[in-house]
Amino acid sequence: MTAETSQTLDRGLRVLKLLADTDHGLTVTELATKLGVNRTVVYRLLATLEQHALVRRDLGGRARVGLGVLGLAHQVHPLLREAALPALRSLAEDIGATAHLTLVDGSEALAVAVVEPTWTDYHVAYRTGFRHPLDRGAAGRAILAGRGVLPHAPGQEQNGAEPGEGRTEPVRYVLTHGELEAGASGAAAPLIGVTGIEGSVGVVMLAEAVPERVGPRVVEAATEVADALR
Repeated sequence: MTAETSQTLDRGLRVLKLLADTDHGLTVTELATKLGVNRTVVYRLLATLEQHALVRRDLGGRARVGLGVLGLAHQVHPLLREAALPALRSLAEDIGATAHLTLVDGSEALAVAVVEPTWTDYHVAYRTGFRHPLDRGAAGRAILAGRGVLPHAPGQEQNGAEPGEGRTEPVRYVLTHGELEAGASGAAAPLIGVTGIEGSVGVVMLAEAVPERVGPRVVEAATEVADALR
């Protein structure tokens, strides 16, 4: 037997998903067409969602995702940390470097989970809550790689080799040196196949170059984290 569901709630959630998938917002007429309902129903849905700050309407009347969604999103971080910690802990201990899970937060990369190795004499201090531009550092560049966009910079490598003309294979991991901290190198791989989440898993270490085995090991950890989040 099919479980009883709320049609109104279902429509409201569909409105949020539709708005989340567009950068320029949607009009009442566009939403009505996509939902297959009349404009009156859409007006009621938007009015309710606006009361909870989940939707806002601009001066042109186009509906967009509201700031209230950010409050809900931040509550997800503890759940993501819990799911990612086993893979991050294994990665940190195996490589002997600080491991992290980094997610997109607006135009920045935000570290939401960090694990430091227990057996090394020294390691890079990399804290939960650390932010940096998406186009700087291995973690952010790996996220861009997951989008199919990867600005190249001196000291950066893709898949462990310099990119060349006509390159078509997907980027599995990104290596950088000195972009966020002098003397520090990073390796990160994008999270692949996790609906609604853009992120990367990586390590940061005090080294002039990242050892050859680190890139593939980071890819393995990113796969483990992605599996845990599905």
